[in-house]
Amino acid sequence: MKLLKIIIRLCLLLFGMAGFGGFFMPVVRRRILNAGNAAGIILCVCVVLYALFMPAVHRMLCTFWQRRIGKVLLSILAAGVALGVILVIVMTALMIKAARTPAAPNATVIVLGCKVYGERPSIALEERLKAALTYLNANPDSACIVSGGQGADETISEAECMYLYLVKNGIASKRIYKEDQSTTTRENLAFSYEIIKEQGLNEKIAIATNNYHEYRAGKVAEGLGLEYGAVSGDTALWLLPTYYARELLAILYEWVF
Repeated sequence: MKLLKIIIRLCLLLFGMAGFGGFFMPVVRRRILNAGNAAGIILCVCVVLYALFMPAVHRMLCTFWQRRIGKVLLSILAAGVALGVILVIVMTALMIKAARTPAAPNATVIVLGCKVYGERPSIALEERLKAALTYLNANPDSACIVSGGQGADETISEAECMYLYLVKNGIASKRIYKEDQSTTTRENLAFSYEIIKEQGLNEKIAIATNNYHEYRAGKVAEGLGLEYGAVSGDTALWLLPTYYARELLAILYEWVF
């Protein structure tokens, strides 16, 4: 039994340290700090501290459990943790399913904007553009809307950056429409839909975004009455924990509010 406890503590310690490294890496490499890796870092620090001080924590919990209020609060905490695990599993399943939703042939591709460094797409944005390129080359009658405004720290709009990238990689400029006013996923799709109606483009759309983001983008498209499919870009492994965690929080926010 003592050996088993040591093994459990060691596993938790290694898990927490590895998780901390995974969530902290984007901060070091790209100065990316958002709700996703902030929450991940806090959670991993808690896991490490729990592993280091497990006997003391257990003694404290046992003492607290002896009180009536302790039983109530700890039961609520346990139920909350169980609910959280269930929600994460459900949201993950929905994200995977959405990323695998096939797009109709020759649909109008909407590439959702993401961070631009100077005039260069970020890693996440380039993955979206690569996915869009693959689809556009396979569907020569597809039009494409690149959607994204200009942030305070960006030299050009995200739409302009995406336009230049696609043209440089062989997509005819006449197939590309720029939407450069949006700042959110909802605006990306709503403003792009206006272009679709104005230009008489195919109202069946293919959403080009990162795999983890397809579910939330799809729910926005559903709200606009659009028939959509996914053109999913990959996510760099060292960025996936951060953006996956942030997306879980964003989905939860959308569900609640």
